Amino acid sequence: MSKKQHLLNKKSGWSLDERDPKFIESLMPLLGLFYQYYFRVQTSGWDNIPPQEKALFVGSHNGGLAAPDMGMVMYDWFRRFGVEQPVYGLMHPKAWQVSQPLAQLAAKAGAIIAHPKMAYTALHSGASVLVYPGGAEDVFRPYHLRDKIYFAGRQGFIKLALRENVPIVPVISWGAHDTLIVLADCYKIVQQLHEWGMPWLFGIDPEVFPIYLGLPWGLAIGPLPNIPLPVPMYTRVCPPIVFERYGREAASDRYYVNECYELVVSQMQQELDNLVKLTAESNRKWT
Repeated sequence: MSKKQHLLNKKSGWSLDERDPKFIESLMPLLGLFYQYYFRVQTSGWDNIPPQEKALFVGSHNGGLAAPDMGMVMYDWFRRFGVEQPVYGLMHPKAWQVSQPLAQLAAKAGAIIAHPKMAYTALHSGASVLVYPGGAEDVFRPYHLRDKIYFAGRQGFIKLALRENVPIVPVISWGAHDTLIVLADCYKIVQQLHEWGMPWLFGIDPEVFPIYLGLPWGLAIGPLPNIPLPVPMYTRVCPPIVFERYGREAASDRYYVNECYELVVSQMQQELDNLVKLTAESNRKWT
């Protein structure tokens, strides 16, 4: 092993061995309280997960840096399949730069750095992988886009699924956009100010610079940490998407990759539309 590779493996997020089932087990009671009483999660579709088969779970999330819908999906996984059955979540590289102690805790819960090397390593180990391709643009998307699947054109997850010959299992959610209200994204304006010499918050160049209403700040500017408001959330695991072709050749065909990307986005959008409709009908029955 090269010296550079050894140093990489010493950093949080660069090893599958950091995942700690006992640590996850210790979190379950707290997560259960949030699940049942704080967010009152309603979920469906877990029977869509292929039995005894690894998969690439692809999600769209909301709610700022707290991303509570992501946490609730992970809780659902652990309580259905147990903490010993490995699943890894890809976490944006910049998230590891904010706080090393928090990054280490995330790694113990199964987070790995969002890098092709780690995604392939996790799948090769036989584990499933959870990815949110939209990243910061998705989790901080403005409130008027709350009912839209938004991946910002990122197609790396398609290439991963094609190369590794694994199905994509979409995971959608609705409700977490109300845990904070993103009014707008002024990234382009702040980027221009940065070019004029203004330093970035925390010394990290973000991908978004939202203006939002939420706890604890009230009105917040920038990708600040937030405390999610206690609102009901709805999640759904959708039927697997299996493509016609797989392999390195398919993953290198940009037209085919784009075709697969559009298929995933359109199917997830349809599932989200159905979830929003069902949620609205259910809420009307109780009013």
